[in-house]
Amino acid sequence: MPFAVYDERISRYDATVISTSFRSAAVVAACVAVLSARPSAQHTSLRPEVRASHGVVAAGRTFTVEAGARLLTSGGNAIDAGVASILAAAVVEISHFGLGGEAPIIVYSAKDRRVVVFNGQGSAPRNATPALFSGRQAIPGNGPLGATVPAVIDSVTLALAQYGTRSFADVAAPAIALADGFPMYEFLRHYLETERKASEPYAWTIRTYYAGGRITPTGEMFRQPNLAATLRALVAAERTALERGASRPDAIRAARDAFYKGSIAQRMTAAVREAGGVMTEEDLAEYRGKVEEPATVTYRGYSVYKAGFWNQGPALLQTLRLLEGFDLGRMGAGSGDAIHTIVEAIKLAYADRDRYYGDPDFVRVPGEVLLSAPYAASRRALIDPRRASLENRPGNPDRTTRTSSYVPGKPLEEGSIAREPGDTTSVQVADAEGNLFSATPSSGWLLGGAFVAGDTGIPMSNRMQAFRLEPSSPNVLAGGKRPRTTLTPSIVLKDGRPFLAIGTPGGDSQDQQILLVLLNIMDFGMDVQAAIEAPRVNSLHPESSFDDHRSQPGVLEVESTLAPQTLKELEGRGHVLRIRPPYGISTGVVAAGVDPASGRLRGGADPRRERALVAW
Repeated sequence: MPFAVYDERISRYDATVISTSFRSAAVVAACVAVLSARPSAQHTSLRPEVRASHGVVAAGRTFTVEAGARLLTSGGNAIDAGVASILAAAVVEISHFGLGGEAPIIVYSAKDRRVVVFNGQGSAPRNATPALFSGRQAIPGNGPLGATVPAVIDSVTLALAQYGTRSFADVAAPAIALADGFPMYEFLRHYLETERKASEPYAWTIRTYYAGGRITPTGEMFRQPNLAATLRALVAAERTALERGASRPDAIRAARDAFYKGSIAQRMTAAVREAGGVMTEEDLAEYRGKVEEPATVTYRGYSVYKAGFWNQGPALLQTLRLLEGFDLGRMGAGSGDAIHTIVEAIKLAYADRDRYYGDPDFVRVPGEVLLSAPYAASRRALIDPRRASLENRPGNPDRTTRTSSYVPGKPLEEGSIAREPGDTTSVQVADAEGNLFSATPSSGWLLGGAFVAGDTGIPMSNRMQAFRLEPSSPNVLAGGKRPRTTLTPSIVLKDGRPFLAIGTPGGDSQDQQILLVLLNIMDFGMDVQAAIEAPRVNSLHPESSFDDHRSQPGVLEVESTLAPQTLKELEGRGHVLRIRPPYGISTGVVAAGVDPASGRLRGGADPRRERALVAW
C-alpha cells in the first residue's frame, strides 16, 4: 500500500470526520476515515500517528498535498514538494491564501545540516505612511490599501533555487493544472457565498471568482484562467532563460523577475492604484526577500527554530525559556497546574512581542537578551502559581538603553468579541533524506472581500493591517518596512538531527497552538498525532495583530474536552474562561518529521479544521 491519505473535516459540535474524493488516482491507494467519532472527557486519539518511509506532506487540502506528493514521487526533495504545495494552495485555498500574499519558510537542509529562513514577508509600499491613514484607528485589512508587496513568488523561488532540485516549471505544473480547473468543494463554496457582498466593490474579484455572476456549485469545475496565464508566463520566462544558457538557479530567478518586473507587475500595480492604492511598479521591482539565520533556543534536548523578530515566532522561544524552569511533566498533561503555568508564560512572552518586536531593518530589537536564560529567569518569578494575571507586563531587557517607549493599546470592551482574522494555511514536508520544510502561507484571502489585481488573477495581500499607527510602536508603519507578522513556521531538531516541521493557521494563536503540541511531545511524551489531538487552550490576553489591535485581558478559550476539575481550577485562579466545544479552538496544526528512535518518517494532521496528509 504505497500511500495513506487523509483529508479531514471535523464539525466543532459533533466531531465528525469525513473523507473526500481525490483528483489523482495515482496518489490515493488508501483513504482512511473515521465517522461520527465523539471524543470523551478522557481524550483518546481519533487515529494513530502516520508512519512512512519515503515522504510525508501535510497541508490544508488534498489538492495541496497531492502537488507535493507528485514532486516527491518523481524524484524531488522536500523543498521541491513544499514549493509545489504552496503554489497549489494559492490556487485552491483562496478562502485563506492567494498568490499575492506571503509565505515565510524555514528549511532544514540535510546536506548542509543547517536551518535557514526565507523571510517571505512583503514590505509596505514606499508611499504608505501613517499620514495616509490619518483619522483611522487601524489600517484596513481589505482592498487596495491593505496589501504589502506580494512575497510568495520571491520566497518560493529563493528556497527552490538554493535547496530544491527541480525547475520552476516542474513545481508550478500542479498549480497550473488546478488553475485550469478543479472540482469546487463545499468549504470554499461556503466562503464564496458568505464573502460575496464584501467582494462586490472589486470588479475583477467578481469576474475572477464569480464568473457569469454565479457561485460555482460543489463538484463543478472552478477555473481561474487569468491566474493560470500568470503562472504560465513565469514558466515561459524560465524556459527562455534556459534556452539562452542560464543555469538552473538563474533560470528560476528569471521566473521570479517575470513576476516583479514587466507586464505582470505593471498590470498588478495599475489595478491597485486605479482602485485607490499606492503600490507602484518600483515597489515590486525593488523588493528583495531575505535569506536569514533563524532564532533558536534549546529545550529538554530539542532545538527549536523560528524566524526572526519581524515575526512573532520568537515569542514561542521566549515561552520555552520561561517554562524550562518548571517541571511540567510532573504536573501532568491537561492539569490545571500545567495549563495555568503555560498560559502565564505565554502572556509574558507575548507582552514582550507587543513592546519590542518589529522589522530589525528599522528598529533595534534586543533579541539576544529576550532569548537569554538570565532574562527568562527574571521574568519567570512573575508567574504566580495561584493567580492569573490580568495585566500586560512587558519586561526591561536592556536597562542601559531605552529600546521602546510603546505603551500597549486598550483592551477590548467588556462583552465585545473580536472578529476572527482572515486566516492562513500551512505546509509541512519531510523526505527520506532528512530534509524538512515548514511554511505558513497567508493573505489574499476571501474573508472581508478579496481584492484581485486586474486581469492577473492575483488576489492581493491583507497584511498591512498588522502594522501599528502609533509612532512609539516598534511595529509602526513605514514605507519599505515589513510588518510584524503572525505567520510562524517552525523546525525542531533533536540532538542535532531532524525531528519535526510544524505549523498552523490561527493568527496570534499560531505560536500558542504550536507550543502546546510541542510540549505534549517534549514534556508529556505523546506521539505527534496524539499531541495534535489533545485538548487545547488559547489565550486572548495578548494584543490582537488584526483590526484595532485590542486585547482581552485574562480571557482563555478552553475546549470542553478538558477535565471538569481542570476547568474548575483554572476558573478558580482567575482565568476568564470561554468554553469551546470539542476540537473547537480555531487552529489546524499539521506536522511532518522523523522518529529518532526508528528513523522512520512520521506525520500528523489536526481534526479541528480541514487538514490533509499524504505519506508513503
